[in-house]
Amino acid sequence: MNPEDFPTPDVEVDTTEPETLKERIDAGEEVTLLDARMESEYDEWHVDGETVTSINVPYFEFLDEDIDDDVLARIPDDREVTVLCAKGGASEYVAGTLAERGYEVNHLEDGMNGWAGIYEAVEVTDYEGAGTLLQYQRPSSGCLGYLLYDDGEAAVIDPLRAFTDRYLDDAEDLGVDLQYALDTHIHADHISGVRDLDEAGVEGVIPDAAVDRGVTYADELTTAEDGDTFAVGDATIETVSTPGHTTGMTSYLVDDSLLATGDGLFIESVARPDLEEGDEGAPDAARMLYESLQERVLTLPEETLVGGAHYSDAAEPAEDGTFTAPIGQLVEEMDALTMDEEEFVDLILSDMPPRPANYEDIIATNLGQQSVDDEEAFTLELGPNNCAASQESLAGD
Repeated sequence: MNPEDFPTPDVEVDTTEPETLKERIDAGEEVTLLDARMESEYDEWHVDGETVTSINVPYFEFLDEDIDDDVLARIPDDREVTVLCAKGGASEYVAGTLAERGYEVNHLEDGMNGWAGIYEAVEVTDYEGAGTLLQYQRPSSGCLGYLLYDDGEAAVIDPLRAFTDRYLDDAEDLGVDLQYALDTHIHADHISGVRDLDEAGVEGVIPDAAVDRGVTYADELTTAEDGDTFAVGDATIETVSTPGHTTGMTSYLVDDSLLATGDGLFIESVARPDLEEGDEGAPDAARMLYESLQERVLTLPEETLVGGAHYSDAAEPAEDGTFTAPIGQLVEEMDALTMDEEEFVDLILSDMPPRPANYEDIIATNLGQQSVDDEEAFTLELGPNNCAASQESLAGD
């Protein structure tokens, strides 16, 4: 059912904004959520956290006037419950039916779509290069991006199309000119914002090594080769070829202080190698990834920060709240980084999670081989990213 198909509750139901819910979870408050989506949708992705109690009861259980006692028994009546759904219509209806029965409830504005609209900027305080570095965080999917600014200029790495206006507004608020929008690779979990930013007057940059995958718009953008540099004020962003996750996977070394690794290396895992060539090509890609990590990433000074394009529930943020960590720390904590090549390949091929939702359509869109409007783009990328290999198998003891 569509949100507009649900009747308006007979009682007034309070609304909670997604940002408010996020603040409560971040503050360590005990939060109880009733997710009224279908079980399959809930299992794919839902709001979670150490202090979050999440209950899944599909909305159709509340459509009959006489709700089953077993259903009501699953819903706590001794605390506030926040009801949520996909877009907000079903949750308002469900919350209303529960309020009529004396439950203390509210509902999440715009549902999981609203949750997916949260996008926070956190300063990377351990960054020691010129200027200031921010990490963008999208908690619904774990997507990360970076904004570097110095001396009136700025660059964004791995921007999302859904937040194109956000980058432009942030640059304006900071009083800087957004010079570059750089992608690390052809993403499989979200729609890139590089082309939209380029159309808005920002110089769009994609890895030259990614063009052969079938990029249709390469002539319209700048292509970055290994060793190319981009000046942002007094800071320098250096292109570092790190194939493995994809053949064109590229990292960007931000003023010798942080390596934006895209999907090559995360603070809790390494890349999965099967999203470009499938299972058949995964072993060769895994070997390519091993070489990139050993020869291009781990040879950097151990104090160099690593900042990936994603984080998972297994990731522990640094003291500044960013999902970054020094290379030396990752080597100590992640067994996969100290294995020989065959052990590494066998390990990451042994336990890969499900592929990202809609990844084939997302890749085709990011290659420019198909077009989607903003609403379709937003819908395509809902859900977890799943661009990493299994964290459980890769982490140290």
